[in-house]
Amino acid sequence: MARQLRIAMVASECVPFAKTGGLADVVGALPDALSALGHEVRVVVPKYGSIDPAKHHLQPHLRQMCVWMGNAEEWCSVDRARTSGGVPVYFIESDKYFARKGLYHDDAFNDYGDNPRRFAFLTRAALQLCRDTQFSPDIVHCHDWQSALAPAYLKVWHWNDAILGKAASVLTIHNIGYQGVYPAHHYDYIGLQWSNFTPRKFEDHGNINFLKGGIAYADLVTTVSPTYADETRTPELGYGLAPYLNDRGDDYIGILNGVDTAAWDPETDMLIPARFSRHDLRGKAICKDALQQRFGLENRAEIPVVGVVSRFADQKGLDVLANAIERIVQDMQVQFVILGSGDKGLETFYGQLPARYPRIIGSHIGYSDELAHWIEAGSDFFVMPSRYEPCGLNQIYSLRYGALPIVRNTGGLADTVEQYDERVGGGTGFKFQALDANAVYYAVGWAVSTWYDRKHHISKMRRRGMGQDFSWEESARAYLNAYDRAIANKHRL
Repeated sequence: MARQLRIAMVASECVPFAKTGGLADVVGALPDALSALGHEVRVVVPKYGSIDPAKHHLQPHLRQMCVWMGNAEEWCSVDRARTSGGVPVYFIESDKYFARKGLYHDDAFNDYGDNPRRFAFLTRAALQLCRDTQFSPDIVHCHDWQSALAPAYLKVWHWNDAILGKAASVLTIHNIGYQGVYPAHHYDYIGLQWSNFTPRKFEDHGNINFLKGGIAYADLVTTVSPTYADETRTPELGYGLAPYLNDRGDDYIGILNGVDTAAWDPETDMLIPARFSRHDLRGKAICKDALQQRFGLENRAEIPVVGVVSRFADQKGLDVLANAIERIVQDMQVQFVILGSGDKGLETFYGQLPARYPRIIGSHIGYSDELAHWIEAGSDFFVMPSRYEPCGLNQIYSLRYGALPIVRNTGGLADTVEQYDERVGGGTGFKFQALDANAVYYAVGWAVSTWYDRKHHISKMRRRGMGQDFSWEESARAYLNAYDRAIANKHRL
């Protein structure tokens, strides 16, 4: 696009302020990439209780802001900070809704009962902030169910608004398994007129479905990889929304995520024990040695290390790996390092493995950004047995850090990992199709046999993977094309 766009981005999380998954990485990096291309971007997120204002240099922006919901008048304040690239981030402060430890659920992983009100309020507040600050966006870009009401609010409440009336909307689906389905008694508070509570819009078997309504109202719908766009059009992976996505036709597209190359670059990463590049891998050997020591593994460079950094959630297939990992370490000379949390049964299982397989398996239950970087830098392989994976970022980080991915052939994993060609040493990783323990076992076995029997192929694949460009600039340009289409669709109505 030749002209500068004004973009308001609304989301429930954003690196480095609040994160539970890849959504935060995207919302933290895409605005900077768009800004670098000459566009004006503002990001709006909640001010969660877990956000440290001093650490992130939050400053007061608006002392009071009135937000009209369907049947209530709410008040909040707004703070402001900036991303590393200088993009302003606005924090909606409401003790009533956001002053909690968890983003979406309590320590027992029970969803907060008022989640539909919390995120309806966030979305309305983001639009009100545009009005109160006289920021007239060309695009309102919302992410997942938490801000999926924005397209409907624009068309129902703001269609003739001087500030928001010309804004086109783009909805990005990061994970269609989470749709924001809640009881209908919240609908009056949401305030989108009962005439819109229909099976083609917000009604879902008597409940409200935020994401479904967003799909109906958005000027363009995107998701985070081309393969995932195809998969979500099917009954198997559409989770009930495939018919509505198919109805959108060419107005539903997949745009592959980029990665934050400033944060994830082995040549400059100060979190890891040594720096390295595709042209000089000596630092990777140092990182592997340090990783083995930190996790209590046998310090032997000749044994391959397989890394895991993941949420222990059904989507990630860590239960499938659990059914294969003991057989793998019993039959193969290989080590594992595991970082993750979530499902309590899997936390117990993976947490106990180091005691059962000392100096062979190491694990850390929880999350540590530093450990995640250490595992990517020190591992030789990285396994992701996902049931589905909209885009995935860890396999891209792995490629950049020379840890060859072992992945199920689904979603963004299929789009980013090139299958190993045993004849010539081509490809960048190892892909398997079936979702079962045998498939994981044999895929890891294929990688391990390549390590021992065709080491020159490992080096060749490593350098190829590390040389690929997964920066945000290309993805940002694809989003700009999507914004152009959304604006055209808006004006066509």
